[in-house]
Amino acid sequence: MSTSVIDNAVGTEYPDLPVSWTRKDVLTYALGTGAKCDDFHLVYELNKNFNILPTFPTVLFLKGVDSDVTLFADKVKGRAKTGLPEFDPNRVVHFVQTIEIIKPLPVATGSGWKLKQRITSVSENKSGVIVQSEARLVDGNGTEYAKLYTSAFNLGAKITGKKYAKSIAGPPQSKPIPRDRKPDWVVKDQTTPEQAVLYRLSGDFNPLHVDPAIGEAAGFGGVILHGLATYGFTARALIGAIAGGDTSALTYFGGRFTSPVKPGNALEISAWELGPGPNGTTEVAFETKNLGTGKVVISDGLAYIRKQEKSKL
Repeated sequence: MSTSVIDNAVGTEYPDLPVSWTRKDVLTYALGTGAKCDDFHLVYELNKNFNILPTFPTVLFLKGVDSDVTLFADKVKGRAKTGLPEFDPNRVVHFVQTIEIIKPLPVATGSGWKLKQRITSVSENKSGVIVQSEARLVDGNGTEYAKLYTSAFNLGAKITGKKYAKSIAGPPQSKPIPRDRKPDWVVKDQTTPEQAVLYRLSGDFNPLHVDPAIGEAAGFGGVILHGLATYGFTARALIGAIAGGDTSALTYFGGRFTSPVKPGNALEISAWELGPGPNGTTEVAFETKNLGTGKVVISDGLAYIRKQEKSKL
């Protein structure tokens, strides 16, 4: 195929995806991303500070408006003619995820909410093809609440047979971690053996995360945790350590998935302050390590977060 296939695909818009959520969905997501019994602002809807974790919209791509179990295979089928070849769904991995919070998210939606999506980047190298999509979360009046970028790595796929890329938009670029100094924040957290079966209730019913036989066949040695569950664990940890648990303090969060986590593995999140970020935030670089394997599972992490003000004596 020629490079025009990539050129023509970039900018392709998908049909709008209707989405919705309830307080129950917000509670379920918080538990799926490791919220504890005393995190009342996340797990108790009558708490005066009850709020939504800002990474919650990442579940909407598969959840949509559904409140019951859905078939994963049906959810991942193409919803628009992009001109790109059909990629093997068994050879696709979640590569990068980012979210920018533009307007505070409600704990429950009304009618008319949707994700407006388009392809913003396609790149090919000797290892495969990376497709990046942009999604804008809007309410029934068209007011934008969040912007998300998701990229999928199609392992071994070919389009042109050579290195080529085209991009029309993308998230902020991550910055190198300052290895010459220790992290400013370190948080350790523990996933449970039930973490994947709990997180899947937020809408990602991929059998890989519940059926050991499928995980074995895929070369993972059994069930693995959703990458977006680890993503949520990390965001929650940074909000707690840097912002004192204030969920509204996190305005941007992104990272690259580099290695799997098994339910029950312990995580270590390390973060470095880089300097001032936009709109009164602090720019933070971070990475998440799987203490069970010693491998980094989220790299190239970048967050904009307002630090908790220390009380003056």
